Amino acid sequence: MARVIGVDSSTQSCKVVVRDADTGELLGSGRALHPAGSEVDPTHWWTALTAALSQAGGLDGVAAISVAGQQHGMVALDADGRVIRPALLWNDTRSADAADDLIEEVGRDEFVRRTGLVPVASFTITKLRWLRDAEPDNAARVAAVALPHDWLTWRLRGYGPAGESELGPDLDELVTDRSDASGTGYWSPADEAYDRDLLVRALGHDAVLPRVLGPAESVPGPGFIVGPGAGDNAGAALGLGARAGDVVVSLGTSGTVFAAADVPAADRSGAVAGFADATGGFLPLVCTLNAARVLDVVANLLGVDHDELSRLALEAEPGAGGVVLVPYFEGERTPNLPDATATLSGLTLANTSRANLARAAVEGMLGGLGAGLDAVRAQGARVDRVLLIGGAAASPAVQAIAAQLFDAPVQMPSPGEYVADGAARQAAWALTGVAPAWPVELIGSPEPDPRPLIAEQYAAAASRYL
Repeated sequence: MARVIGVDSSTQSCKVVVRDADTGELLGSGRALHPAGSEVDPTHWWTALTAALSQAGGLDGVAAISVAGQQHGMVALDADGRVIRPALLWNDTRSADAADDLIEEVGRDEFVRRTGLVPVASFTITKLRWLRDAEPDNAARVAAVALPHDWLTWRLRGYGPAGESELGPDLDELVTDRSDASGTGYWSPADEAYDRDLLVRALGHDAVLPRVLGPAESVPGPGFIVGPGAGDNAGAALGLGARAGDVVVSLGTSGTVFAAADVPAADRSGAVAGFADATGGFLPLVCTLNAARVLDVVANLLGVDHDELSRLALEAEPGAGGVVLVPYFEGERTPNLPDATATLSGLTLANTSRANLARAAVEGMLGGLGAGLDAVRAQGARVDRVLLIGGAAASPAVQAIAAQLFDAPVQMPSPGEYVADGAARQAAWALTGVAPAWPVELIGSPEPDPRPLIAEQYAAAASRYL
C-alpha cells in the first residue's frame, strides 16, 4: 500500500492529508495555522507545513507528495536563495495602480491575447511592478520569483538558503505547474510558455522562473517523489474530479467560480481569468474577495451564530423584502474595485428586520458569484451542474438560496479538504502514471427553485459602482 500526501497551503492555514494511492482511503491528516495579513514571511508557511506533516505522521514511508497553495503570492528570492521581503499575497491590493500602469503600457487586448488575463492587484505581475516602483533596492536584488507552492516544494526537496538547507540555494531547481503559472500574468496558457518581456516590463530585469512541470511529472525529493503541485482552485477541481460541464463554486475567505473547460478563456473585460488547470485543460475562473466573512460580519452584527443566521435568512422571503447588501467590505476583485466599500440599500420601516438582514447577507455573498457563473458561461464553458464547496456551503440557507440564484442544478459534495485531496491525487498520478478515480461522495442537491428577482435586485444595486 503506497502512501501519498497532499498539501493545501492556503491563506489561513496549512492542511495535510495522507491517502492510499490505490483506493484514496484517508490514512492521516494534520493542520497548522498561518499568521493573518496580506503580507507574510514565507518561513511561517514552512513552519506550518512541518507541523502539519508531523501531526499527519511524518514523511517516513511516504512514496509521493504534492503541494497545492494560494495563487499569485510574490516570493522574491535573492541569489543566495533568501527571501528578500515578506511575500505579498493575492489579497494585498497595494498594487492596484501598478495594474493600471501595465494595462496602459501593454494594452488590455494585448494582455488578454498573451496571457488570458487582464491585470488586477491580485496577480503576481502587478506585485512585481509595485516592488520595482516602491522598493527599487529590493527589486534590484531579485534573482528568482516563486509562488507560495513553488517555494514550499523547493524547500521540501531540500533546497533553500545556504546554511538553512541540505542542498543549498540552487534556484534552477525551482519548479511549478501550469495552473499556478497561469495566475502570474507572465505565462500563457495558450502557448504554455513564460512571456519574458512582460516579466521584465514589471520587475525591470529578467529573473529565474520556476520550470513548469506537466500534470503527471515529478522531481526527486529526499526519499520520495514530488509532484508539480497546483494553484488552490485547480487543486480543488482535481480533488473533486471535475469534468467538462462541472462548475465549482467555492465559499472560503474568497469566493470563486471555476469551470472545467477544454479551451482557454480570453475575457477582455477581465471578469473571467483564463487560467490553466492541473490536468492539461483549462480553468476559466471568477474570484470575489468577499465570501464567507460576509456571513461572519453580519452574524456578529445581529449577535447570532451561523446556525441562527441561516434560520433567520430562511425565515425571510426571497429578495429580503427589497433589502440588498453589496458586500464589498474589503474592496473587490471582480469587478475590479480595490477601494470600494460595502453598501446596504433598500431599507424601509417595513422591511428592516433581522430576518431580512440575514437573508440579504446570504443573497449578497452569492449574488456576485451568480454573476460570475453567468460570465464563465459566456466564455463558452458548459454548465451542467454546480458543485458547492467551502465552509459556508454547510449553511442550509446558502444551499437553498444557491438553488434559487444559480441557473443550474446545485450539488453538495461531502465536506472535505478538496485542495489537499487534489494534491494527493496528483501525487498518486505522478507515482503510478495513471490519474486516480477516487470516489467523491455527494450529500445533497437542493430542489431547483429559480428566483430571478434575487439576481435582478443584486445586479441593480451592484451596477451603481460601475
